[in-house]
Amino acid sequence: MNGRMIADRYELSALIGQGGMGQVWTAYDGRLDRRVAVKLLRPDHMAAATAAEEMRRRFVRECRVTAQVCHPGLVTVHDAGSDGDDLYLVMQYVEGADLADHLAEHDPYPWEWAVSVAAQLCSVLGAVHAVPIVHRDLKPRNVMVKPDGTVTVLDLGVASVIDSDTTRLTHTGSPVGSPGYMAPEQALGGAVGPYTDLYALGVLLHELLSGDVPFSGSTALGVLHRHLHEAPVPVRRLRPDVPEPLEALVLRLLAKDPQHRPSGAQEVYAALAPLLPARGATRGPLDPTRPFLRPHAPWPDGTAAPSGTAPAPAGPPPGVDVAAAVDEVKRLLGEGGITRAVDILGGILPAAAAQHGEHSQVVRILRKQYAATLMDDGQYRRALPELRRLAQERAAEAGWTDTQALQFRHDAAQCLEHLGDPSAALAEYRAVLPSYEAADRDRALQVRQRIGHLLLAVGDHTAAGHQFRSLLYDAERAYGPYHPFPVELRRALERQQQLRG
Repeated sequence: MNGRMIADRYELSALIGQGGMGQVWTAYDGRLDRRVAVKLLRPDHMAAATAAEEMRRRFVRECRVTAQVCHPGLVTVHDAGSDGDDLYLVMQYVEGADLADHLAEHDPYPWEWAVSVAAQLCSVLGAVHAVPIVHRDLKPRNVMVKPDGTVTVLDLGVASVIDSDTTRLTHTGSPVGSPGYMAPEQALGGAVGPYTDLYALGVLLHELLSGDVPFSGSTALGVLHRHLHEAPVPVRRLRPDVPEPLEALVLRLLAKDPQHRPSGAQEVYAALAPLLPARGATRGPLDPTRPFLRPHAPWPDGTAAPSGTAPAPAGPPPGVDVAAAVDEVKRLLGEGGITRAVDILGGILPAAAAQHGEHSQVVRILRKQYAATLMDDGQYRRALPELRRLAQERAAEAGWTDTQALQFRHDAAQCLEHLGDPSAALAEYRAVLPSYEAADRDRALQVRQRIGHLLLAVGDHTAAGHQFRSLLYDAERAYGPYHPFPVELRRALERQQQLRG
């Protein structure tokens, strides 16, 4: 494959990485005369053939979402698309060594270095979770240490392409991710969120401090079982020089119940900051603390990072042609230009309200399109208030059991789930379930499935088990035992029973 041209532009040079989800090559960008890294994925190797085309579509969409995140600790995405049977992702080429090799070369790893690496990762996760995106596969092989001591996170968004609804198993029956770094809710097939990445950060920190992951074994199932049932060994038993507050933080990050972990990357950073080495303190030929005083600290709660949730665009000047703008939005959506369509819709809403009235049918239709497009673009934080407003207005006219009002609430629950608030999402799904059970059997079964995954996410495994067993019984009655939906439920239940048993 050496010398192969991708998209008539990128010439592959040397294979630098290979795993279950694809290959990574160094390549030459002939158009801009620069070295880049190209990741190749084979959809037909990761999903059933019937799902390969859907995966291609999701891949491009996910790359667009991740490209919105601008942070010095994230690899820059240059291009994405498909070439023959492969999906390709073109990224910035990062000089340095991955964190796994860096750990092997500096064993034992100075605990000050471990704190500095983890603090930088908190900064990255804070920006990523604000979008919101969940990495799902944070591990040393996906972290590069550059010569100046800064770290760069790789593979953002790739796992979510393979696992688009946050819970689905691959066709091999295995959850997406690396078993050694997988949170209990992820292992069981529950909904994932920022709390899942924090668990992986805890595993990574434990490994840097002790030299090994907290849970290992000869089989993936055995490793996942230990994640679910065994307590990690406190790192000070393995390495007494580690400060007690650092040991306590690692144990909090490794809590089985997501609700017992820190509230977010900001809280983890605040706990790490007092442990960062003083200015000018260096150890060895490479000092990961040099870029650090508080330069890349994550954005505080309630403050939107520039790369995460951009403010809604200002309204257009008076006299804007709303009809022409709507036609432009339709054209852009037809061509896949979702992000630009979002900007135009957000911009024309004030003008449309001024021309037709805030509660007119025209403005209502535009708001619906705006909310739907925000969701398609992965901007769940901005979509949520729009959906809640639409639901309130529709319910005021037709009641909360109205089909459209229910749909708005259902979409709001999806936003909450993506935003990493499983308790609020669970409450919203439960609120709409009785109406769906009375009028829409298929949607009711889907909502019950989401409730089951969210119960796993909040740590209520017993209730989740009851939910899935009841759902399987009703799904088999509705569709027959060999329909894909009950087959998927049966596999998930069998896996959960194996892991819990």
